[in-house]
Amino acid sequence: MSRSHHASRIEDSLLTRREALCRGGMGFGALALSGLMAEAGLLAPRAQAATGADRLNPLTPKLPQFAAKAKRVVHLFMNGGPSHVDTFDPKPTLTRQHGKPVPSHLPTERKTGAAFASPFKFKKYGQSGIEVSELFANVGECIDDICVIRSMQADVPNHEPSLMLMNCGDARQARPSVGSWVLYGLGSENLNLPGFLVMCPGGYPIAESQNWQSAFLPGVYQGTYIDSQHTDIEKLIQNIKNHSVTRESQRAQLDLLGQLNQAHLEKRQREAALEARIQSFELAFRMQTEAGDAFDVTREPETVRAMYGPGVHARQLLITRRLLERGVRYVQLWHGQGQPWDSHDDIETEHRKLAKQCDQAIAAFLKDLKQRGLLDETLVIWGGEFGRTPTVELPTPGSNQGKMNGRDHNHYGFTMWLAGGGVKGGHVHGATDELGFQAVENKVHVHDLHATVLRLLGFDHETFTYRYAGRDFRLTDVHGKVIHEILA
Repeated sequence: MSRSHHASRIEDSLLTRREALCRGGMGFGALALSGLMAEAGLLAPRAQAATGADRLNPLTPKLPQFAAKAKRVVHLFMNGGPSHVDTFDPKPTLTRQHGKPVPSHLPTERKTGAAFASPFKFKKYGQSGIEVSELFANVGECIDDICVIRSMQADVPNHEPSLMLMNCGDARQARPSVGSWVLYGLGSENLNLPGFLVMCPGGYPIAESQNWQSAFLPGVYQGTYIDSQHTDIEKLIQNIKNHSVTRESQRAQLDLLGQLNQAHLEKRQREAALEARIQSFELAFRMQTEAGDAFDVTREPETVRAMYGPGVHARQLLITRRLLERGVRYVQLWHGQGQPWDSHDDIETEHRKLAKQCDQAIAAFLKDLKQRGLLDETLVIWGGEFGRTPTVELPTPGSNQGKMNGRDHNHYGFTMWLAGGGVKGGHVHGATDELGFQAVENKVHVHDLHATVLRLLGFDHETFTYRYAGRDFRLTDVHGKVIHEILA
């Protein structure tokens, strides 16, 4: 058996504890396994060692399992749980029953008060005639491009576990976020920008970065957080510019660092966390050339900026369109941070204020994508972690201010909508009961939503897996079914 030779190095004679255990206890088994895999043609050739930008990048674009309808995803996350009966699920019976007791058999986690009619008027929009609340009159104009799911269900009426379920597919365990799964499966079309971006103005939400974690997937697939309340590029993205050295000097430094890190990596069995850090250095350098342009909305014509309207959410959405044009794979936009949709009190005032911040911008975003030919290949998702009760919330110590004009959490039935990316526009799927308490027709669990999102991106949620700790994990765990009725 031939063997290549190189000059002796002191580090070659040193073993880490991990290497000693591997060679001493499992070396023979690893040797036998590698031989069997090589004979079966299952062992890929080892990549050549490289440095700097030439190193193999795990974010390189990949093909899905089968033909996809969508190439990218935008998740508009309404933090806190918007009320479905006040937005996209009109309930005339609730109006007629206003102030009256509700049937005792309806599910509830806490005792609630009487039926509470929506203070907002609904109107039919588009050729489909789907009813939308006055809160989202601008979005209503796009309803023929929207698929409204009125029968969503989650597991519990608490924010943190419901956020984890919606964003990561599991309410309790540390699991990769949806964006991380998508990036792992498809890679990114632009290696100069993060493939998975999260914009949340004003700081982290509940559960913080767990909402966009990569968990046991390699760290390179974790979402990159941007505090989008800032307009200055150097505040939006820290250390985006180096004021101390030239670009050429940076490149030389990074190449040297890359050589040292590569040797370090090889000695540590290509440890995932270390590999992710090496990739982050490269990405940070490449972002200096392109991020400034992507996040600078002043480069847009005044007519476009006026179409989106004023405010942070409008700027977030306009930035998102610019990111999609540049090949970013997954963008999650948070709305309601600091002032969430969690209206236990004053729902008429609070929901109206929140909707005013984003209605015009969301509609402009959908229209803009459509005009530019991007909507067909972009899946847009709107919704929160759960809905709200159709009954008034009773005063309880610490839960509200003692006002009888808000709604409690409700995971038994709520609304989300999808647009573009291969879903049926102008379509309503499922229904809640006549008051809006629980889903009763074509129920859609969060796992089903995730299975459908993966299907639109070209993946079978049951076979799209990642092996960790001796088990093949998937986004939907052991649950979920594709909602074929909403596919175009």
